Amino acid sequence: MLDKDIHIGVLGGGQLGGMLIRHAEDFGLYIHVLDSNPDATCAKFTSNFVLGDTLNYDDVVNFGKGLDIITIEKEAVNTEALEYLRGQGVKVHPSPEIISVVQDKYQQKEFMKQHEIPVADGILIPNKAELAKHKNRLPACLKMCRDGYDGKGVMILKTEADFEHAFDVPCVLEELVSIRKEIGVIVARNEKGDVQCYDPVEMVFNQELNLLDYQLAPAEISDKHAAQARDLAIKTAKALNLVGIVAVEMFLSTDDEVIVNELAPRPHNSGHHSIEACVTSQYEQLLRAILNMPLGDTTAHKKSVMINILEPAEGRKDILDKTFNAALSTKDAHLHWYGKKNSKEGRKVGHITVNGDSISEAVSKAEEIRKATK
Repeated sequence: MLDKDIHIGVLGGGQLGGMLIRHAEDFGLYIHVLDSNPDATCAKFTSNFVLGDTLNYDDVVNFGKGLDIITIEKEAVNTEALEYLRGQGVKVHPSPEIISVVQDKYQQKEFMKQHEIPVADGILIPNKAELAKHKNRLPACLKMCRDGYDGKGVMILKTEADFEHAFDVPCVLEELVSIRKEIGVIVARNEKGDVQCYDPVEMVFNQELNLLDYQLAPAEISDKHAAQARDLAIKTAKALNLVGIVAVEMFLSTDDEVIVNELAPRPHNSGHHSIEACVTSQYEQLLRAILNMPLGDTTAHKKSVMINILEPAEGRKDILDKTFNAALSTKDAHLHWYGKKNSKEGRKVGHITVNGDSISEAVSKAEEIRKATK
């Protein structure tokens, strides 16, 4: 298939799209990007950058005409436009149906329950006023059905007093799982139905920002739990009839149960380490999957720690220089700077992957980088 010009459209122009473009160059692909921000990360990496709203029907349809394949780097896209383009012969991976399921956290949960994929129990709450009827479910986790990202749109309700500050939009009121570890598994599937799964990674969150702070690859869990996580990820990909990749975020509970939390059918933060630590990165794997090529080897040839770089508070910009210098001075540490402009405090602006022959070695080097930035 690579013996002809192939034009792939990406909805969303953030750092995930930027890293995808880097890998697309190896396959000689033309990448087109649609994003509403003229300063989006991808704008500097492709001459086929189009300004437009990924949620606007006309913008998406006009962008997609003449392309061979469309994929996504975020879920906030117009699925009706994607259905139309698919009817016109443009391949859309992941499918509009998958994106529609994932866009709504309640639909996502119901889909997984229908396919006997274990999830935390949850009910649909249409608005804030309805919470009073379900005080018997406290403590619980409240998640906005739509438009949540990077920890936004999620809150813990401990007592009725918390109802006052609850989201007043459709939400899922979810059983509060006693979590031992949060893990993630990325799985790829092509049109032929071939599947490849990455090893589970362990995600450690910044409790204040509810944002991924750092990640261990592989996760420090038992072989039994790792196998359960991989099996669940593969089962999920097959249930979705996926073509592409999906990040399956999971909880390992204090009761030793592995349950699925949320899905992201696109490149994901939990797969950044794969660029330097695995034989095939998640970005190359996505391209292989949507081009219906043989999937790549997911073996990790290094243990790794991935550290998020967050936008510092005003007056603390010196932290970034210290971070860069520390990362670039550390053996087998790899800096990725997204080149974002006007980022808000606490938002992701880059990451560092630190490799080692063991997790303890990678953690030790990552801690040294952290110390140098204080």
